[in-house]
Amino acid sequence: MPEYNVVQFFENDTYEYVRRMVSMEEAVKVFNHYTHSVAVQMKIVKRVIITDGGDCICAEWILGEGVVFPKPENIEIEVKDETDA
Repeated sequence: MPEYNVVQFFENDTYEYVRRMVSMEEAVKVFNHYTHSVAVQMKIVKRVIITDGGDCICAEWILGEGVVFPKPENIEIEVKDETDA
């Protein structure tokens, strides 16, 4: 199973790994949480990323811009047809 990390970057150019080696599902949940946190509202956090095991960026959010990678128009959403269940 691939493993992912979630990192938040602060206004003073420091960073914190908020999750390490979690599933993509968990990483996305955490990413969404940290991009809507009180620290974001107070402009303490300026960037949040998801990286894979090879340290490649899988998702990036920037304060004032929102999700910049991948671009929302390039995201394919898999919708499960309820009749397939």
